[in-house]
This record gives sequence, C-alpha cells and structure tokens, in this order.
Amino acid sequence: MPTDHGSSEPAHLDTISMLGQAYSLLGFQIVDGVVGAGFPQKPKHSAVFAQIDPSGSRLTELAHRAHITPQAMGELVDDLEDLGYVIRQPDPTDRRAKLIVLTDQGRAAVEAGKQAIVGLEQRITEILGKAGHQVLRETLAQLLAEGQPDTEAGVTQATTTRSIRT
Repeated sequence: MPTDHGSSEPAHLDTISMLGQAYSLLGFQIVDGVVGAGFPQKPKHSAVFAQIDPSGSRLTELAHRAHITPQAMGELVDDLEDLGYVIRQPDPTDRRAKLIVLTDQGRAAVEAGKQAIVGLEQRITEILGKAGHQVLRETLAQLLAEGQPDTEAGVTQATTTRSIRT
C-alpha cells in the first residue's frame, strides 16, 4: 500500500512516518534548547550525549548503542573533543583502551539537554492534556516493550533509542 511521504499533513501520513517526523522534530528542538543555553553543537552530536555513561564509555560501546560504525562515532567524538565537551582518558580496567568522558562543559550541556526535555514534556502536556500525555506515554511504552528482543526465539524484532544516560 503506497504512502504519501511528500505530504506534510499528518492525516495523510502513515504511523511510522509520523513517529519519524516527531522524533526528528523533538530531537532538533532539544538541540535548539542546548544551543540556546550556550552550548554550540550539531544534531548529530546527540548520538554521543544520548549514549555516554556518567563515568565514561568506550568508543565501541557508544557506536554500538547509537547503531553507527566506530569510525562514524570516532568523528563525532573528535568534534566534541574539539568543542571541549569530552576528553579521552585511559580506561582503568584496561590500559590499552580509552574512555570517552564528559568534561564539566559536557556535563553542563547534558544538563541543558535535560532542561530542554523538561520543557518539551510540559509542552506535550499543554497540547494533549495530562490524560492525553499519559495515554501517549503508555502507548509508546507498549510499542517499545513489544520491540524488545524476543529472547525465546532469539530474534530481535526492533531496536529502541536510549534516553540521555547522565
């Protein structure tokens, strides 16, 4: 069944297209909030900020979590290192490996991202009402739970994006 991907009217889009557009729109709004708070970055840098552990993460872990190649993640980390948001440090559990660790400025950028998310959550409640927002959360939680790996069959049905980890 063909879909009209060219139309911007939600009534003409399939559910997957609308979810994709909402994801993209909200992601850009979070980045706009972070940049507006004085932390310049690009939307692609969210792949690092959304995946990094508070104590630091290996580049290969970040790449795996973000579903991108280590080479692509390395370029993003290089960008963020140049901007002063992350540093590379020896991994205390394996001196051959490096951890990508947030700097004070990086932690402040993550905090700005959290504040942007709080603002977006409030806006969603304004638009949908408290009950509608709760229904949306429950519906999305159900879809995400259904997309988790099917451990009995050993088949992954879908993957989910992680929220900001710090």
